[in-house]
Amino acid sequence: MSQFHHIRLELAREPGRPAGEPSEGYDIVAPLDGDGRLDGDALRGEPERCYVRRFSRDETLSKGRLRQGPGGRWLVDMEDGDAGDAVGFRFGEERFVTGEYVSLSLPSGEQHTYVVARVGEV
Repeated sequence: MSQFHHIRLELAREPGRPAGEPSEGYDIVAPLDGDGRLDGDALRGEPERCYVRRFSRDETLSKGRLRQGPGGRWLVDMEDGDAGDAVGFRFGEERFVTGEYVSLSLPSGEQHTYVVARVGEV
């Protein structure tokens, strides 16, 4: 049975940021199965519980929802319009457990990698 979790993603190291940037990332509330994978069935059962907050330092930059789109793709649908949206790269296959890495693709084509910094039940 899946439970909803708070997942903290922090920007991992990349060119120009060799130490990463833990003060930039996403807070996500989403259902995870027993293996730490996103659960689309649980999301469809309670879509209003899936929440995303994009942050920089201690400031909220935007808020939105985690959704599952066509073909099972996971989308970060931000309230501030398409420019803030992102697509999870292979989110359906990734494990959201502390220390793992996941990637998000922005509409501009930029892709950023994030480390799963924390996961806790909500």
